[in-house]
Amino acid sequence: MGRLFSLLILGALLYFAWPFLTNEKDVQNINNEINKIKENPELRKALETVNSGINQLLWKLDEKKEELTKDEQNLLPKVAKPELETPSEKTFTIHNIGIGDAKGEVEKQLGGPKRVSVNEYGTEWHAYHENFQNFILVSYSKDGVVNALYTNQDLIAAKNGLKYGASKETVRQTLGEPLGEIRKGLVYYQFQKDQDYDVYQLDDSYVTVFYDKHRNNSVAAIQIVSEKLEQSKAGFYTEASEALKEGFEYQLFDLTNASRRVHGLGVLEWDDQVRVTARKHSADMAENSYFSHTNPEGQSPFDRMEEDDIAFSVAGENLAYGQFSSIFAHEGLMNSLGHRENILKSDFKLLGVGVAFGPKHEPYFTENFYSKRMF
Repeated sequence: MGRLFSLLILGALLYFAWPFLTNEKDVQNINNEINKIKENPELRKALETVNSGINQLLWKLDEKKEELTKDEQNLLPKVAKPELETPSEKTFTIHNIGIGDAKGEVEKQLGGPKRVSVNEYGTEWHAYHENFQNFILVSYSKDGVVNALYTNQDLIAAKNGLKYGASKETVRQTLGEPLGEIRKGLVYYQFQKDQDYDVYQLDDSYVTVFYDKHRNNSVAAIQIVSEKLEQSKAGFYTEASEALKEGFEYQLFDLTNASRRVHGLGVLEWDDQVRVTARKHSADMAENSYFSHTNPEGQSPFDRMEEDDIAFSVAGENLAYGQFSSIFAHEGLMNSLGHRENILKSDFKLLGVGVAFGPKHEPYFTENFYSKRMF
């Protein structure tokens, strides 16, 4: 009998740096205090407990923020939501599209993609949306058949009645207990029990339901991957390449804007200049085996941006490490309050994303947000 191995997913492998957001001169002192908390497990645990206790209040504040930003949302043309049809055969469809549908039929309905980028499965995500409304990612097999889908918007239909915004409790009551592990060959990939998503095996596919813990653990996104495609991905991480690096960068950018549209905010503009800054920091972390907003030379994100001649009035940085895709990185960042605030900050206008890979092909993600200084 072959030797079996067990790996923990989304446990110690997955990390998020505390977000960086300020335009004050004392940013370094603030960061030092944050680092002290991070290094003290008791303080960190206490902080997590406090955060959990005030989630409901923050959810209400988030709703209020959305109300106050409706004017900005109205600056973009509104796009009607499609009429979702209850699937008769598949458990879930997204934008009335299911695994196994033909590419020609998809594009007859959605038109051409806004972006095509390499993903962790060795295929490509085709991003379809209108000003990041009705946002959906679709992957196709070599013969032009849908083999993966994702959305973080209200485009989910299910024959069992589950919808976008359903509670975690309702999902589990309807679908049962989620998977505790996935087997690939002789390797069992085990899921941590307290993760913010559930994985189910349905209709010859793996369905990942992501929850927003700041909105009562409601369904915030869904990813559907055919079993054949999932099993074709041999390891936890995909072998690093320039195409995958660029794919992860643009995917994280698109996911960020799709989330902003859900929350009533305008979209961010891609910025090549700050992408260079973000890439250099990700590469530095990967090459020197550290994970921090402050690099070994003591530079903050603002120091690095100023060094690259980026004039900003307000700026912020999000870091993530160890997630095997931009989707999992983004969903994790959205469930971390500080990172979520950066993603949903109305003052930001520009974003650049930089990715680099460590020695085991593990990705380091850096998001640099800012608005230009006008003088």
